[in-house]
Amino acid sequence: MKISTILDQIDSGAIALPVFQRGYVWNRDQVRGLLESLYRGHPVGSLLTWETNTESVTSRGDSPLPPGNVRLLLDGQQRITSLYGIIRGKPPPFFEGDSETFTRLYFNLETEVFQFYAPIRMSQEQSWISVTQLMQEGIGGFITKIQENPTLSPNIAEYINRLNMIHTIKDVDLHVEVVTGEEKTVDVVVDIFNRVNSGGTKLSKGDLALAKICAAWPEARVEMNSRLNRWKRAGFSFKLEWLLRCVNSLLTGEALFSALSRVKTSEFDDGLLRSEKHIDYLLNLLSSRLGLDHDRVLGSPYAFPLMVRFVESRGGKLTEPSERDRLLYWYIHAMLWGRFSGSTETVLNQDLEAIKDIDGGLDRLLDGMRRQRGDLFVYPNDFSGWSRGARFYPLLYMLTRVHHAEDWDTGIELSNHMLGSLSRLELHHIFPKSLLYEHGYERFEVNALANFTFLTRDTNLKVSNRNPAEYIRELVEKSPRMVESHWIPMEPELWKIENYRGFLEARRELLAEAANQFLESLLEGSVPESEPVGSVLERTEELFATVSSDVEEQLLLEANIWVIEQGLPEGEFEYQIVDEDSGDLLAILDLAWPDGLQEGYSQPVALLIGEDAEIKRIASQAGFSFYTDVESLKEHVNSRILAAGTAAT
Repeated sequence: MKISTILDQIDSGAIALPVFQRGYVWNRDQVRGLLESLYRGHPVGSLLTWETNTESVTSRGDSPLPPGNVRLLLDGQQRITSLYGIIRGKPPPFFEGDSETFTRLYFNLETEVFQFYAPIRMSQEQSWISVTQLMQEGIGGFITKIQENPTLSPNIAEYINRLNMIHTIKDVDLHVEVVTGEEKTVDVVVDIFNRVNSGGTKLSKGDLALAKICAAWPEARVEMNSRLNRWKRAGFSFKLEWLLRCVNSLLTGEALFSALSRVKTSEFDDGLLRSEKHIDYLLNLLSSRLGLDHDRVLGSPYAFPLMVRFVESRGGKLTEPSERDRLLYWYIHAMLWGRFSGSTETVLNQDLEAIKDIDGGLDRLLDGMRRQRGDLFVYPNDFSGWSRGARFYPLLYMLTRVHHAEDWDTGIELSNHMLGSLSRLELHHIFPKSLLYEHGYERFEVNALANFTFLTRDTNLKVSNRNPAEYIRELVEKSPRMVESHWIPMEPELWKIENYRGFLEARRELLAEAANQFLESLLEGSVPESEPVGSVLERTEELFATVSSDVEEQLLLEANIWVIEQGLPEGEFEYQIVDEDSGDLLAILDLAWPDGLQEGYSQPVALLIGEDAEIKRIASQAGFSFYTDVESLKEHVNSRILAAGTAAT
């Protein structure tokens, strides 16, 4: 199919350019390379499309379409988007990205070089012509200018030939593979694509399901992103595929995205609205009832599709307190034991089936969890993990909130409704990191969960790097209860640096006991009702713990901010590498870009500060390119990611 025909069909809506989760990510070097290859007659690869039905395809041109038929471009989106922008002089429908990547491309008649507009250089050389202008206006006007220019006119025949070579790029035939047939579900098409594209970026089922929805309802992505942005402003950062899975579960009661093929556009729109309401309700419930008030402590976001479906079946609200608390009990255990860390769709389908009949649904969910675990008790060794990415970190934060732990300076309870404007908590190392490192302790010991507690920012600064043998004694003299509320062992010998390992062991015992008491009370429905508080989604200032004040955490935060300022995607803190089959947690990466710094088109990247050789080995085996200091990461971004896109400007 000719390139010009492909672009015409995009305008008419017969071919849809699906903006998958990664959007447009090519840089200027890639765009120049594409045009140069086409100019010189080199192959640029074939395209892969999926011909499918939608409820009603929105026609974006004058030509009528066969009802409900559309070809979704699966492989070749970046190439066709670039060509559309250069030839049409504007981004294509559904475009999301940086249009400067393909606008103002010029060609030098003398050197046959493609280059993006550089005012100083191009104003001094008369041989530069606009590629977009040539594509839209033809070669006639340029021939006249060459004839009138004494510098260029002697080579007019050669220059006309070069102009024609660019202009006829529109007539280049690209081979288009078409996947069609009623049996070609989302799951089948994704498998076909990933086999064909085995060496490149994998397409997810969510990618393709979203592309099909957007073909029928172009505003779907915008509507979904508006919800995601609202939650993000409140401290809950979710992915587009996560929201799509929530809507799918609500509407179909199934985990597989292929179930959405039965859903009409109007039904999807309504399902999105209802899902938003239920997610709002659940976020407020988790915040007020469990103190889980931001995404870093949410623990198990992929349990939400199940809970959204459950809330939907109850008319949008859990009016029976005991049922509400038992659902929260299930959620906590789903978080602790990584219920959705492995084969998410398989496990979610099992759990959705368990609640298909709402009566007795929670009992079946909990029975399934017990079969997986053997029992639902927390043991001291469960707190032996380390770093803020460990699964029991949210439990530690939750216990601080629900057990009325007291701030070590003010004595105020560290729960939302008591703290008010002070409720932003910071992570505090009970035994200071610097002191532990001085005495030869390893990083996994320094950052052990049992060495963490939470304080207000002001108190954290006051305690700072003081020796616990001194400051804990002073706190006990002031108020023993205040210290005990953080499950601190009260034997003074354990506050000494040489007895640090004994301190950790004793505190794990106390934490496990507190966790089991709370979980049992939640299951029995004996946890007191929370005091009414405002919606967590309406807060206007940062009231949630993000990154603690220690140097290492600040480096990670500043590195992430710097990457975002370069126009690149936000990284994920404490990214978990999980065994897909068993769901076991293999490693936690400090800061990672699992889809690459050019999402979907570059290798996964991680920043690992002070990690040991085993973590690096696991990261490498998982396909990550990693850097051990911020400057190395910045050098990679500047030299490998940004340089190609800015060299010509």
